[in-house]
Formats: sequence, C-alpha cells, structure tokens
Amino acid sequence: MKNFVQLIPYHVVEQLDTVNEIPKGVEIIQAPEIWNETKGKGITIAILDTGCDTNHPDLKDRIIGGRNFTKDYKGDPERFEDNNGHGTHVCGTIAATLNNQGVVGVAPEASLLILKVLGRNGSGQYDWIIEAIHYAIEQKVDIISMSLGGPSDVKELHEAIIEAVNQKILVVCAAGNDGDGQDSTDELGYPGCYNEVISVGAVNMERESSEFTNSNNQVDLVAPGEKVTSTYLNGTYATLSGTSMATPHVSGALALIKVMANASFQRELTVPELYAQLIKRTVPLGNSPYIEGNGLVYLTLPDYIKTVFDQQRVESLVSI
Repeated sequence: MKNFVQLIPYHVVEQLDTVNEIPKGVEIIQAPEIWNETKGKGITIAILDTGCDTNHPDLKDRIIGGRNFTKDYKGDPERFEDNNGHGTHVCGTIAATLNNQGVVGVAPEASLLILKVLGRNGSGQYDWIIEAIHYAIEQKVDIISMSLGGPSDVKELHEAIIEAVNQKILVVCAAGNDGDGQDSTDELGYPGCYNEVISVGAVNMERESSEFTNSNNQVDLVAPGEKVTSTYLNGTYATLSGTSMATPHVSGALALIKVMANASFQRELTVPELYAQLIKRTVPLGNSPYIEGNGLVYLTLPDYIKTVFDQQRVESLVSI
C-alpha cells in the first residue's frame, strides 16, 4: 500500500529558545484545575507522528519507549527521533512535565509511546500508520493521538482503528485544515472522518472558530489550535497553529478524564462511556455543530452549568 498520508498542514508562528509558562491553551481547557486530582499518571498515550526529541528536558521523563515505522534513519526501528518538529510539539501539549521551566502539558504525568510514522518531510505510507496502530494495540495503550490525515478512505486503516476501539483504546484525530469558514461545505479528511475516532477541530485563544478548521458531521469537539506554544526540536520551543495543535489538547484531556472517571465509577469505563464523559465536559460556542461539534473541551464544567448551556443552545436553535 504505497499511498501517502501527510501531516495536516500547519503554520509555524515563531521559534523560541526559552519559555517558562503554562501555555494558554492548557489554561483555557482548565487542565490546571484538575491537577490536584490527577495529572494523568498511569495513562499511556501513543503519538503517531514524526517522532519526538527524546532528550528534550520537558519530555524525556514522559517517554516510555517508541518505534520507527518509516524509512528515516535507514529504517532502524529503534530510532524514533523527530527530524521535523511537529511530533515533538504535539507531545509537549499532551504531557510536557510540570518542572517549573519550559512548558507544561495537559496531562503532565501521562506516559508517551512515540510511534514515528511520518518522515522528515511530514509524509508517510498508510502501511506505516496501520502497522503502528497494531503495535499500539499490542502495547495496550490507553489513547492513540494522530495529528495527520489524507484524502483517501483506506479500508485497512479504518479496520485498524476499529480494532483499536474494540480493544478499549480511545482514538483522537485532527479534523483537518482545509476549512473555508463555512458550515455549508464539507471538508473531508481521513482518519478524522471515521465515526469511530474523536475528531477535533480548532478555535483561537479568544474561543473563536479557526478559519482553517474542517467542517463536517463527524467533528466531535474543538480545542485551542492557534498560536499554541509547546516543545520543539533540540530542546527549544515553538508556537504553531493548526488542528494538529488542537488534537493533543483533547488527547491529554482524555488522560485526565479516564483517571477521574474510572476512580469515580470504580471500574474501567468503556470507550463509549469515556466519550460521554468527554462530551459532558464541553461548552457550546454558538457555531454550527458541523464546525464545533459539541463545543469546546472544558474540563471543570459542572453539570448544572452544562445544562444551562445546553438549554440556551436549544432555545437559540428553536428561534432560528
């Protein structure tokens, strides 16, 4: 299977040598308010991307292993270093360590399994991604995060995702950056359009829908995806924009939610149950569901406030 999948296009806003902050996107979704309950310890997230800077001071303690499925580094499966930058940035948003320097991720004690499925130029074969999904299943990860996509609906990719979900793995994917700002047109990308995945669109730091975010009836929710600061190559930092940057906010949020929900129910919740716990923690922003799905992920949203938001949304729809 020689068809290629690529990084969902993204924009590099700036590169930084040093940073010392909780990124604004992490704050917007209220992750720091959850850290007194959990920081994601015990949850393993597989990152299918360009690899990771495994020596980055904010990430080195989070990485539990990895594998290279690409032809980079002469196809050495043990070399999963990032030679692009995208994967390292995604990793930081999910789980950069809370160490009073650099940045901190949404789930700063979660474990990362680095699966390099995209090469230096940001592209890779569908075969590599499918193999990586099966590897993640074998490793019994809790979450698979994929900030990548392509125009082709590939049966084998879909089947691999279905198998992951059947094995109680949450699969989170970027919706895509081909949007035109109109909910009347569909922009389709895969695997983000598969019903079994959690498809993530983007908003800016003012909680406004990003012009580039894809719209379709498979978008589940949105997260901050513009001017997101996170880890980058050679121990540095960068500010990037794209649904690729929104996706790891949700992957990290699910790590926190899974710990809290399993503790609350005193059992392992199923994928549909955990999805329900995620959607329970969203705020509608007033856009079409084709653009924002159920709304912005917001981890501390009390049930009674959610009920008010839902009622207001229903009333606004009825009045149209």
